[in-house]
Amino acid sequence: MTAMPDYAIEVEGLTKVYTGSNGEKLALDNVSLKIPRGSFFALLGPNGAGKSTFINILAGLVTKTGGTAKIWGHDIEAEMRAARCSIGIVPQELNLDAFFTPRQVMELQAGLYGVPKSERRTDEILAALGLSDKADSYARSLSGGMRRRLLVGKAMVHTPPVLVLDEPTAGVDIELRQQLWAYVKELNKAGVTIVLTTHYLEEAEELCDEIAIINKGNVIAHEDKRSLLRRIDHKTLVLTVNNELNSVPDVFAQWGGELKSENQIALHYRPSNTQMAEILQAVQGSGLAIKDLSTEEGDLEDIFLMLTRDNDKLRAGKAA
Repeated sequence: MTAMPDYAIEVEGLTKVYTGSNGEKLALDNVSLKIPRGSFFALLGPNGAGKSTFINILAGLVTKTGGTAKIWGHDIEAEMRAARCSIGIVPQELNLDAFFTPRQVMELQAGLYGVPKSERRTDEILAALGLSDKADSYARSLSGGMRRRLLVGKAMVHTPPVLVLDEPTAGVDIELRQQLWAYVKELNKAGVTIVLTTHYLEEAEELCDEIAIINKGNVIAHEDKRSLLRRIDHKTLVLTVNNELNSVPDVFAQWGGELKSENQIALHYRPSNTQMAEILQAVQGSGLAIKDLSTEEGDLEDIFLMLTRDNDKLRAGKAA
């Protein structure tokens, strides 16, 4: 029995240079990245960051300029067939034949991968994706959300251990999105490594356990989610009081206290140098009657914007 690899995807020094009429464009700049087996991994970045190039190289649609890439331990060039059988790609584009039914799409894809008829899971996958009642309808009659779910099913016909989802919920309504994520989470629980690119950062924050951020072809961050979120060193404590206030008591000035309404105060502090107990002690000594309190903290979107902005400034400084 072949031992399973530690990393579902492993790239080292991956580089891609596109050459066109306007000269050369560096899409990936010496990217090294290891995606652990069994993880729910987010690859985030602004438009043009290099995410699609990265995915297309893994899928065999784009030829790399330099470096190495392995999928499930198989080099994408030296072991091309094994590498491609180890990955399922759900592209951004809705690339379905309008005159095929979902059942025909699934059966054709399974045949292309050489899956014996006795081992095909067409009905099982369609049911899991909520497409059983549309199994024999033409793809052109499906909604955008249904077509996107069918692409997920199409990517899973050969039971790959790695599934890449490139913007899978674009144009999908909330209910269908939840159904899609329920299926994907079950796949992940069963051991499938999920790699997600999305512009819905709240999805990445909720679903993923490890995150990499790419900007202008460079990986500028790669950490587990909790470590990454700890980079934002600011919180806001919102106090709701029974008193009617015209101004913020002086005792809160050190935390940049601001009046949100006649009975709400917002206090801003850095967890790295201020303990919550210190603030609560000041609240207690202020004489205010506290009705409620809540905290607000930075999220993945704040981290994303901070890191990409800092990276852009760094690159601009080097160019100057």
